[in-house]
Amino acid sequence: MLRNLTLAAFACGILMSASAQSTEINELNPGDKAPLSDMKMTNIDGQQWSLVDLAGDNGTLVIFSCNTCPFVVGREGRTEGWEGRYNEVAGFARENGIGSVLVNSNEAKRKGDDSLEEMKMHAREAGYILPYVVDDAHKLADAFGARTTPHVYLFDADFRLVYRGAIDDNVDSASEVKDTYLKDAILDMVSGKKVKPAVTKAIGCSIKRVS
Repeated sequence: MLRNLTLAAFACGILMSASAQSTEINELNPGDKAPLSDMKMTNIDGQQWSLVDLAGDNGTLVIFSCNTCPFVVGREGRTEGWEGRYNEVAGFARENGIGSVLVNSNEAKRKGDDSLEEMKMHAREAGYILPYVVDDAHKLADAFGARTTPHVYLFDADFRLVYRGAIDDNVDSASEVKDTYLKDAILDMVSGKKVKPAVTKAIGCSIKRVS
């Protein structure tokens, strides 16, 4: 289970899990086809990319993220944050024929902490090796039913969802991870096995939507 998240939750302002947000958001379930896979989104380098453009031969990994959530970036002295594992999982995905992308859907903070310029600076400081795109008006997040930052969605080569949830079971420390949910899902998928578990609880800060 995910551990030691209470302090980070207070720093985040609102702790959201897969069951804690409005029931108006309908999440994709394993086997569902990815919606809006051809929708173009602006990357931090100015190029326009869709999920189709970024897909690998064996699938696509989508991670909803942002610039400031402590579950993403960590809090000094308290938690590492999952962001430090983004490049590792993206590299692992690429080795297995899977394309990856980070998606920022925080429309309510688009003129502040999650502006395109702030995204560029944050990606540079974090050393991202994967695209980091703007989801205008949180269209992709709404279509996926994404709730948190981070929130992970892994699709197969046919854009069928095979896994959604968390990267692993310990936001505090990569060295103390016991369950590598996402890596296990990737290995199961590319080897033709049924992904288990196909759903885990996504814990993080709520995606900052506008009404």
